[in-house]
Amino acid sequence: MHDIRLIRENPAAFDAALARRGVEPVAQSILALDSARRDVATRMQESQARRNEASKAIGAAMGKGDKDTAEALKAEVAALKTELPALEDEERRLTAQLADALAAWPNCPADDVPPGEDEAQNVEVSRWGTPRAFDFTPREHADLGPALGLDFETGALISGARFTFLKGGMARLHRALAQFMLDRQTGENGYLECIPPLLVKDEAVFGTGQLPKFAEDLFRTTDGRWLIPTAEVSLTNAVREQILAEAALPIRMTALTPCFRSEAGAAGRDTRGFIRQHQFEKVELVSITRPEDSEAEHERMTACAEGVLQALELPYRKVLLCTGDMGFTARKTYDLEVWLPGQGAYREISSCSNCGDFQARRMNARYRPEGQKGTEFVHTLNGSGLAVGRTLVAVLENGQQADGSVDLPAALHPYLGGLTRLVPQG
Repeated sequence: MHDIRLIRENPAAFDAALARRGVEPVAQSILALDSARRDVATRMQESQARRNEASKAIGAAMGKGDKDTAEALKAEVAALKTELPALEDEERRLTAQLADALAAWPNCPADDVPPGEDEAQNVEVSRWGTPRAFDFTPREHADLGPALGLDFETGALISGARFTFLKGGMARLHRALAQFMLDRQTGENGYLECIPPLLVKDEAVFGTGQLPKFAEDLFRTTDGRWLIPTAEVSLTNAVREQILAEAALPIRMTALTPCFRSEAGAAGRDTRGFIRQHQFEKVELVSITRPEDSEAEHERMTACAEGVLQALELPYRKVLLCTGDMGFTARKTYDLEVWLPGQGAYREISSCSNCGDFQARRMNARYRPEGQKGTEFVHTLNGSGLAVGRTLVAVLENGQQADGSVDLPAALHPYLGGLTRLVPQG
């Protein structure tokens, strides 16, 4: 949600920032709503003040025996009592319209975000690791995985497309990856492990920006709750409607949760394999910071996600997203893309975003700077540390052998009960 004060102070700058994201000028329409709301609020205050003044004057007129004046004042008070509810209704209506207008548009990009319409204009920042040279043609995980326990047929039989059934060593590998990621983010990187709700209210998904614009990408229950598309929703909303002490910041939280996405906006993409599922697990990272600390926290968070890939010896690249490829709530985003030899391409495995105060305004999440009476909105950040299923895909494709087996990264061995290789089952 945008700050109406900043729009009032410099509407041209606001329009210019959103123009970088392909949005036509909207500042004047927002300011028109703001002006109308303020005019109604002023009229309402004036009417309330006049009603109070006239009510007091009635007694004074009666005391003087001036019945005509008293009756005229009574008539005026009666008219004001009739007028005020209408003004109050109008003020509520305009306030709601203004809030909707401020929430309708994406976050303004940071100054160093490159311009562009889509992923083709993203900018590669760095690479880590050297893709392995194979002495055979590497296969994609969708071809390699079924013999190892990645059962697409049973998943589809039970639940339909974009669901997978993991068995045996494959299930153990998935669990090991998740536990390894959690242990690293909590033990080495200082994130607080949480187990948040998987079902949330409208206010929660509005707070992190999924509602109202992206409702079709979510699953909704019959009682009106939403299945979380990412633990970002639950973790970030843990500070909603709170005023935090400055000393409590930064807050760093992590959670391993199932995530549920309808993938309505990705029809036809990655329909084969384990890349894009309706249900998947992810280790999410969320930070709540002071405004002046969020840029450094963004770099730190991204490095925490990178550390997992490095420990697993998976080649990847770090990409700065352009204005046209960023998510709705982000002001700046890094994607980490892991090398998949079966596809011969880098594919997204983590996205780390600084949302500034955009989500905090939607959640009314604030902090009180030390020595000040007033409050400020916090900054929120979120990132994947990592998506477990996509990491499993990367481990399979990068560790595959000519006989269809998969050598597993040494970092996972303590989590696998002696298992160091997945072997095809007959």
